[in-house]
Amino acid sequence: MKRSSKRDGAVAIGGSDLKDVIDGARRSFLMRAGFGLGLGAVAAADVLGMKPASASIGPAAHQGAGVAPNLGTKATGQYPARAKRVIYLHMLGANSTVDLWDYKPALVKMSGQPMPASVLNTQKLSSMSSGQTAFVVAGPMAPMHQHGQTGTWVSDLLPHMSGIVDDLAFIKSMNTVQLNHDPAGVLLHTGFQLPGRPSAGAWISYALGNDNTNLPSFIVMNSGVGQGVPLDTSDWSAGFLPSEFQGAELQSGANPVLYLNNLGGVTSADRRRQLDALGDLAKATYGLSKDPEIPSRIKQYEMGYRMQHSIPEVVDFSNEPKSVLDMYGPDAMKPGTFAHNCLIARRLSERGVKFITLYAMGWDHHFQLTTLLPARCKEFDQPAAALIRDLKQRGMLEDTLVVCGSEFGRTPFAQGSLKSAWGRDHHGGNFTWWMAGGGVRAGYTHGQTDDFNYNTVGQPVSTYDLNATMLALLGIDHMRLTYLYLGRNYKLTDQFGDVVHELIA
Repeated sequence: MKRSSKRDGAVAIGGSDLKDVIDGARRSFLMRAGFGLGLGAVAAADVLGMKPASASIGPAAHQGAGVAPNLGTKATGQYPARAKRVIYLHMLGANSTVDLWDYKPALVKMSGQPMPASVLNTQKLSSMSSGQTAFVVAGPMAPMHQHGQTGTWVSDLLPHMSGIVDDLAFIKSMNTVQLNHDPAGVLLHTGFQLPGRPSAGAWISYALGNDNTNLPSFIVMNSGVGQGVPLDTSDWSAGFLPSEFQGAELQSGANPVLYLNNLGGVTSADRRRQLDALGDLAKATYGLSKDPEIPSRIKQYEMGYRMQHSIPEVVDFSNEPKSVLDMYGPDAMKPGTFAHNCLIARRLSERGVKFITLYAMGWDHHFQLTTLLPARCKEFDQPAAALIRDLKQRGMLEDTLVVCGSEFGRTPFAQGSLKSAWGRDHHGGNFTWWMAGGGVRAGYTHGQTDDFNYNTVGQPVSTYDLNATMLALLGIDHMRLTYLYLGRNYKLTDQFGDVVHELIA
């Protein structure tokens, strides 16, 4: 089940001043249009012909102007822009660092023995394992070997990723205060543990605008199986930013965007006339109410009209060479798969989309880890490596930032008995993310963990730090990208976060 956190109300109209401009029927039409045509996408062109309100970064930031600020030097130019766009891979459910990325000989040696109390008692436990009577060390479920010139340890479950480790920067010391999927995911994407704040993609769309007037600047796709962890639309919400900056979700199948196609008997010319009439009405309404959601909604409707032509072209792989399709693997031509979405992400990046989030679902392995983890790795491994190779061979990796990780990690001890269908519980003390391209220091590993992969012991990186660093690579100072809402200046990183300069080349 998906839980929506974004209001879907119609454009507000009313007041006695409008009675001479519009009648009740046209008001009714506008109310219905607000529900039926909303796409959550941004149009760069100001279709209403309104002069944008002035905007700034920092304490003087405007409230509800509904337009992207002109950053010019990208919020003072303190950070030169290395990346132009972001592809964000979220392994929803939390992949296991212990099994994939962070090799610890002690876990291999002590597998099957109790976790030392001196280590176990340093972290809070999830309620799902706090009642266990024994906490048995579980070593990596598959062999791990060193790869590349960097000698990076990678599980044998990821043979394709092992071939590109020298292009990656690893963060081994990620940590979070949350041990539940929903608040941990919302914290990761919005900088706050409760729904309602703008997501990183919305902030970046708001800050940098759009390079393609025919596509949204922020697009979301998902693949895989839920396994008890549903998608939360709060993760790509615009929050209190104008609604045009929220993520547009691409579905799998014949209709990638809901409500995009015209209804039966409605031609493209009919749709154009409807939008023109709606625009005229919105101009009159905006002139009276100054409601910033009115131009924002109209931009979304206009974007929807243009997407009727741009989206089918994006998902049409007929011009992709067979060598490229083969590189992404056997699922590349299957809509809804991670491989298919990775290829779409590259095509969207070529067309100027600023922020693309790919959710790979099904990584919540409390039980049956030995069966489920290899299956998820097989879905992920070849397409993720192909995405990096494909961007690199096209000369796009240098200005495309790819980031990959989960909302938290998993325990080095078993959940359940090693003699049965065991798994691993949630763990926030440390977990691994990797980054590539976009000014990242390739071949670098940041942060250290203890011998049991249970605690961060050097160079800790919080979710706030991750977001601050991502903004810096885009040329944005996270302390100055603010939005005034209800009397307070809000930021993606809220009151926290430091740029991890060691990750930047």
